[in-house]
Amino acid sequence: MRILGIDPGLKITGYGVVDFGLGQPKLVDGGVIRLDAKASLAERLVELGEELDQLLVEFEPGVCAVEQLYSHYKHPRTAILMGHARGVILLVAQRRGVRIEQFSANRIKQSVAGMAMRGRCRCSGRFSSFGG
Repeated sequence: MRILGIDPGLKITGYGVVDFGLGQPKLVDGGVIRLDAKASLAERLVELGEELDQLLVEFEPGVCAVEQLYSHYKHPRTAILMGHARGVILLVAQRRGVRIEQFSANRIKQSVAGMAMRGRCRCSGRFSSFGG
């Protein structure tokens, strides 16, 4: 199974493509989508959608994993703005027929930190929990 993990942003959106099989998880690709910070919100959302669509076509993931929306009560505007980026990501993935899974930021961070501390050989169990 191939998973495309996405960390949404309106200036920089991070992504990673991981293959899961019988052996160790394999990182296929990872990077960032850099959006023009001087462009309008609408223009950035269009650019994000186009870039994400290219990733979906290129890597053909079975699952798109996206961070759930979180906002601190002191920064509600951030949640609203990130909601726009997440909406585009969900829309593009759904249009391509890719299964969407959403995870809390804490779950993702704990899993990644746990993998880093466990070492490479014992990470597959953590990765597989995201797969299904």
